[in-house]
Amino acid sequence: MKIVIMGAGKMGVWLSDALCLQHEVAVIDHDINRLKYVFNTIRLVNVDEIVAFNPDILINAVDLQHTRGAFEQVLPSLSKSCIVADIASVKNGLKDYYQSIEHDFVSVHPMFGPTFASLNNLSNHHAVIISESCEKGKSFFRSFFLSLGIHLHDYSFDEHDRTIAYSLSVPFASTLVFGACMKKQEAPGTTFEKHFNIARGLLSEDDHLLSEILFNPYTVPQLESISAELEHLIALIKERNSAGMKGFLHQIRNNLLA
Repeated sequence: MKIVIMGAGKMGVWLSDALCLQHEVAVIDHDINRLKYVFNTIRLVNVDEIVAFNPDILINAVDLQHTRGAFEQVLPSLSKSCIVADIASVKNGLKDYYQSIEHDFVSVHPMFGPTFASLNNLSNHHAVIISESCEKGKSFFRSFFLSLGIHLHDYSFDEHDRTIAYSLSVPFASTLVFGACMKKQEAPGTTFEKHFNIARGLLSEDDHLLSEILFNPYTVPQLESISAELEHLIALIKERNSAGMKGFLHQIRNNLLA
């Protein structure tokens, strides 16, 4: 299959490396310097070159804030049979956009990245394939992800964003609050060190990506739940309520084992 990947960022380069041995892959990025990190692929520097390459599928791996703009820039250069794909972390608005264009589409979300995952071994990681996607596109990504041992999940656009509000927004918000309260530790404990490293990894991500994940319409109810539990914990501590604390910890252990 002939594949064009838009964006030579972390995930774009990883996709090109993972796909180039089985497919004919081209990568395009407006920043020519980024293309020097791409190997075993065709490097495109102009949208017009996509016409000559004539891809079967175009994977949009640009920054989340530029996803729709990148599609609009390149669609005139694609044949009508070309499937368009995205790997966006938040799908808000993409369903309506795909319904407004003539191309078949497939929307996926690899729920891992270079910051926290070992991209050489993804057997413990997960990916989502949006159920409203075209069958050919779903089949392509299902085969690709399964070849890497990745666990797959089929969600609708709405189900995906609801899930992301829990699985990403909650740990992101908790980590950001930890970082906001940070004080220099002369003798940090092991638990503090682990949280500290997670916070540094998270803050190495693009600001817009973090913002868009937190701006997910379903995030606020999740954060309100965190706030309510924190208020409960504060009350237990103030009251030195041993029985209440025991019950609180018991419930948490049950949650973690569920």
